[in-house]
Formats: sequence, C-alpha cells, structure tokens
Amino acid sequence: MNIELDFRSGIPIYVQLVEQIKRLVDSGELKPGDQLPTVRQLATEVRVNFNTIARSYRILDEAGFISTQHGRGTYILGPVENGDADQLRTASLEGLTRRYLKDAELLGCSLEEINAMIQNQITARANNKNEDENQ
Repeated sequence: MNIELDFRSGIPIYVQLVEQIKRLVDSGELKPGDQLPTVRQLATEVRVNFNTIARSYRILDEAGFISTQHGRGTYILGPVENGDADQLRTASLEGLTRRYLKDAELLGCSLEEINAMIQNQITARANNKNEDENQ
C-alpha cells in the first residue's frame, strides 16, 4: 500500500491517512474485500504512532467505509459514492466531537465551560479569517 504523508502540511496525519485510503480505493489499487495492514504494521511502515492509525481506521469504520473484525483484520467495504462522502465527513466530525467531549470531561470541564471555549474558538477563527481576507 503506497501511503505518502506530509508532516509539514498542517493537515493532521490521521486526516491524510483517511484521504489516502479513500484515494487508493478510488484508483482501484484497493478493492472491496481487500485486507488493510494491521494498525501496528501500518504505523511501522509510515513511521507514525499506532494511535494515529487507529484513529484513521476508526473514522473509516464509523463511516462504513471499512470493517474492522476483532481478531480477523480490517477490510475495505467499498468505494465512497458522492453522497456517501458527506456521510463520511459527518461521521468523522461526530467521532471527533465525541472524543473531544469525553477528553474535556475527563479533565473536569463542565459542558458549559466546553461550550464557552468552543464559541470563543469559533469567534477567534472567524475574526482571523476576516483579517486574512482583508489583507
């Protein structure tokens, strides 16, 4: 499996992995039923932490793009159709949000604190975007 990661791109590695696996399926290099390397095998191959690979696989699994069968391996289910790409994106965002909330709650943050922080970050991001557009 030919995976090339750009560690300087600013795009999270797990997102790059998700996109590259989708690209390999779209190009026909990976076909439905093909087995993906184990998390540890791929982590060694691309030289990243195995948790990063696990996160990518989890996103693809939650979206129904791959199937992870405990003790048997991880398999490609099929290509993502145009309408399914939105489902993959939504499932990925939902998974990220659930993990963020769980991590924040483990830190002892209340839902109100979490919501306030998210709103502050959205406002800051919007302000930065507006400044970038005006330059």
